[in-house]
Amino acid sequence: MRRLHAIAIAALLGCGLPVAGMAADSKPDSPEEIKVNALRNPEVRKYEAIVAGLDAFDQHHAMAPKVETLRFRVSPRNGADKATLPTARLGGEDGFNLPLAVDLDGMFTVPRSEAALAARSELVLNQKRRDFRVKPIVRTPGLPDNVRRLGDLRLECRVEVAIIKEEIPLWVVLAANTLLRTRDWCGFTFEGQSGFTFRHERTLHGAVLVDGNRSALLETEGKGFRVPLGNTSWSDDALIELQLEPSPEPVTGTAGETPRTAP
Repeated sequence: MRRLHAIAIAALLGCGLPVAGMAADSKPDSPEEIKVNALRNPEVRKYEAIVAGLDAFDQHHAMAPKVETLRFRVSPRNGADKATLPTARLGGEDGFNLPLAVDLDGMFTVPRSEAALAARSELVLNQKRRDFRVKPIVRTPGLPDNVRRLGDLRLECRVEVAIIKEEIPLWVVLAANTLLRTRDWCGFTFEGQSGFTFRHERTLHGAVLVDGNRSALLETEGKGFRVPLGNTSWSDDALIELQLEPSPEPVTGTAGETPRTAP
């Protein structure tokens, strides 16, 4: 049974966010500029699932009260360097089309739209899913790049799970609820332990969870850091301080030369 629970957690909580990617230009694309039909496998996801994520953000907003709006971010998968980010739109029945504006950092918002719901819209990406990932981002303003707030991550998890539950079959949701013995997947604990892995853009040397005078080392591997979301003894205001590996120093000189030093 212990192994079954481990498999269930890995399969159901380790999946990626099922939404699409965005454009690099900070200005909205015109409908004429969004051409997705020519691609064989555009990323398509239900707008209803995105709305479920927006609902979860509103319902649990108290976890991150200083975050005004739910945002999403598109980034290349596997660290690939993509010169041009995808474009995207909400597209639905009877020609419904709503381009989505994305900034130069790949950040964007998805609006609430009764028209999009009525048209049974989907979020459509104009490049292949294997090249990009998109996930919700909840970040309290003013924090350094290497610091995350625990309440932000708790809310981010609930948004992701809400979207996932709308995308997968109902029987899978019910089976997961039974195996985990809770409908709160983000608050799940196993043998007193709770942890969900989040990723940073850079490789990590370590991570420390700090809450007032209390602190704890967190598990890290590569760019990932494991956070005890379901452990309520840590407050939403607890901070995760990420220790980043130093960036590689640029190589100087030409091939075959010994690096020069200043005289």
